[in-house]
Amino acid sequence: MSLVDKAKDKAQQAMGAAKEKLGHSTGNEDLKDSGKADQTKGEVKETGHDLRDKAQGAVQDLKGKRPEDR
Repeated sequence: MSLVDKAKDKAQQAMGAAKEKLGHSTGNEDLKDSGKADQTKGEVKETGHDLRDKAQGAVQDLKGKRPEDR
C-alpha cells in the first residue's frame, strides 16, 4: 500500500473517531453515527489496499519478479 493511501485511510478513521466522540459528548446521534461510518469506511479501504498489495505480491512471486528482488 502506498504511504499516501495508508495515511488517507488512517486519517479517515481518526476523523471518524473524533466525530463519534463529539457526537457522544453533545448527544448528537447523527454525528456519532456519521463518525462510526467514517471509521468503518477507513477500515474497509485499508483492508482493500492491504489485499490489493498482497495480491500484487503473489502475482510477482508467481512471475518470479518481486520488485525488491530486482
